[in-house]
Parts: sequence; C-alpha cells; structure tokens
Amino acid sequence: MAKLQSLDPNTPIFAQFKEKTGPIVLANTFVVPKERTEAFLALFRRQAEFMKAQPGFVSLQMHKGTADSQLLMNVAVWESTEALATAFGNPEFQRLAAESPDDIVSYPHVFEQIDV
Repeated sequence: MAKLQSLDPNTPIFAQFKEKTGPIVLANTFVVPKERTEAFLALFRRQAEFMKAQPGFVSLQMHKGTADSQLLMNVAVWESTEALATAFGNPEFQRLAAESPDDIVSYPHVFEQIDV
C-alpha cells in the first residue's frame, strides 16, 4: 500500500475527515517512481471509477509534474468531508488502495475555498 504522509503534520488526513465542512477539495500529491507511472495510473483509473460512483463525489482531475518530475497530483471535489471519508473508508476502496506499491508516497490534504 502507498505510504500516507501529511503535508501539515498538525492536521493529518484522518483528523481532516472529522471536520464537518463542504464543499471541499482533496489535493493528493503522489511521488511515483518513473518506472511505475503507467501501472500506477492504471490502478488510479480503477480507484477513480469507484470514487466517481460514490455519493457526494463532484469531479476529479489528475495532473503530472513538468520537467521530468516524478509527481502526480489528483484534485478531487466533494460535497463534504463526510462524503469523502465514507468513500475512503469503504472496504472496496481500501482493497483497491492496498494494491498500490509500497514505494509510492501519497500526500493527501483537504481544502475548502476561501474568498480573496
């Protein structure tokens, strides 16, 4: 399974799941060894199909770092943290997530929009 790391050590992803807010954006940055990129994307597509069918899902986009970067970033919009947490905790999603190789690192973080 991919290693989950926190971008902000004060607010790990599971603490963020407890916040009752929405709509939210999940920005999940993955460090993927180059030789695993295609296999990772194939697995991610299966995970994304599952998530797209879950209540509260709005949209997602995958982005690739430029200049030969090893980074991929998923940006997903959800109606609420509750919807995301429920989908993430689903046994079927957990089974799919367990298929990720151990040398992939994931940095998920939940954001809410603010006015600027």
